[in-house]
Amino acid sequence: MIDEKAYREALDELLRDPELQKMKQYYQHGGNTYAHSVQVAEAALKLARILPFHVKEKDLARGAMLHDFYLYGTNDMTFTAYQHGTRHPRISYENASRHFDLTDTEKDIILSHMWPLTFTRPPRCRESVVVTLADKYCATREYRQHFTRLIKNRFFHRQ
Repeated sequence: MIDEKAYREALDELLRDPELQKMKQYYQHGGNTYAHSVQVAEAALKLARILPFHVKEKDLARGAMLHDFYLYGTNDMTFTAYQHGTRHPRISYENASRHFDLTDTEKDIILSHMWPLTFTRPPRCRESVVVTLADKYCATREYRQHFTRLIKNRFFHRQ
């Protein structure tokens, strides 16, 4: 069972933060990092509703929003996609730690959300597993939508 009011309060408080608003300017998965993180937070809530165990609502909401708080565009990277995948959890954690007081659960969510790619850093708590799964689901859906648009524009909208 999840206390959705506590979840929404934690999420709404973070969404108003000016530092978090900066995520809107960075490209990711065919959109921006802010929109992706909001989608991950919503998917994490939906998943938490159906799970047979309790999660820490505030930590889940905040960890979901901060998991990609790396503050650069994936189309502006100076390193490979693989390097981004393995490095951005640490960068996100460092940025989030500078701007927010993080709980141990929130730290774990941020640092482990790219597992199994970051195979040495598996999730260590329930909330981290939930965000990791939500992130994979959302990223897959976003990439599918992005590539579907590209294909339609390339092959079906010629003049």
